[in-house]
Amino acid sequence: MATAKVASLYLNIPLYRYLGGANAMTLPVGMFNIINGGSHANNSIDFQEYMIVPMGFDSFKESIQAVAKIYHNLKSILSKKGESTSLGDEGGFAPNCANNEEPLQIIIEAIQKSGYKEGKDISLAIDCASSEFYKDGLYHLDSEDKKVTSSQLIQYYKNLCEKYPIVSIEDGLDEDDIDGWIEMTKVLGDKIQLVGDDLFVTNTRILQQGIDNNIANAILIKPNQIGTITQTMNTVRLAQQNGYKCVMSHRSGESEDVFIADFAVALNTGQIKTGSIARGERTAKYNRLLYIEDEIKYGSFLGKQIFKSA
Repeated sequence: MATAKVASLYLNIPLYRYLGGANAMTLPVGMFNIINGGSHANNSIDFQEYMIVPMGFDSFKESIQAVAKIYHNLKSILSKKGESTSLGDEGGFAPNCANNEEPLQIIIEAIQKSGYKEGKDISLAIDCASSEFYKDGLYHLDSEDKKVTSSQLIQYYKNLCEKYPIVSIEDGLDEDDIDGWIEMTKVLGDKIQLVGDDLFVTNTRILQQGIDNNIANAILIKPNQIGTITQTMNTVRLAQQNGYKCVMSHRSGESEDVFIADFAVALNTGQIKTGSIARGERTAKYNRLLYIEDEIKYGSFLGKQIFKSA
């Protein structure tokens, strides 16, 4: 990272241009974490992140304006319900909810209150981080007092996807539950984006195994998960060559460094996940993307197109 930054400064070109060359032109659609649960929050929700995906807009700027409006309306709704409006690790709210579906209901209410249409302007995404509640071959949904099998959890996801405009589920099953992943990909892989984070750990060898076995259809990209920028770029290339979507990602413990914003544009990942629009370490990346969008006038914001073949 340091070498790339110094090289771009020496050449007096933007970092995204140094890393991606003339082909760096796609502004990513954001996955904005607005309700936190699981290990990222001290509440009753099993799933780790509930995100909104502003895909029905013509620019990154318009999309983030919509997110800001929804975020503040969500805070108002939670406050009126007597719920905490304290923030989780990634800047989302951390209310106590009766079950894992209630956050989706609340988010839909916030979308509608903001004057947007769910499924058209704004869609939903979930990072289940299911490894956190996978024990002894079963998934422990403590908020619902249930222990379920892979097949039962897949059916649970299927029901949620039929009821809500969910376009992406990350780490829906434990990384070692390979048979479950194969089943989930068969059931949901042609309907939504199935993202592997713990499953693939930004590793080309592991990703290739997933490709060979038709597991998932997207990968989370974390540069410091694999170790070097070159290795990360190789993973993105392998994914893109095999029709897997890529989501550039922060870490739950972040700094105000904005490298991944440039990196997402450089590699044309089309998607980025870097928390909510609160907390400086999260907003720094969004501010950088706004600047990049102003700079590359010919750049494209794919919006709904990025999910068409998920």
